[in-house]
Amino acid sequence: MEDPEIIIKLTSDEALVLSDWLEQVQMTDLSLLVDDAAVWAPLHRIAGTLDKSLPGIFAADYAERLEAARRRLRPVPDSDTTDHKGSDA
Repeated sequence: MEDPEIIIKLTSDEALVLSDWLEQVQMTDLSLLVDDAAVWAPLHRIAGTLDKSLPGIFAADYAERLEAARRRLRPVPDSDTTDHKGSDA
């Protein structure tokens, strides 16, 4: 039986943020975070694919691009659920 490939689509912001996170994870002792060495191969494959697909990771303004992508991906606080100090609620 053939093992079919799985295709995951990401926006450029998602790819940039995920690539940075995976780089940080790979710089740590993976055995502290991942208790099954079988997981390492797909993590390295994803990271490598992202690195090849994101030429901006080598840009001089990488930190600014990354922070802008993070801001765009963070959920917008719901105004109905935020804590309004001083309100009569």
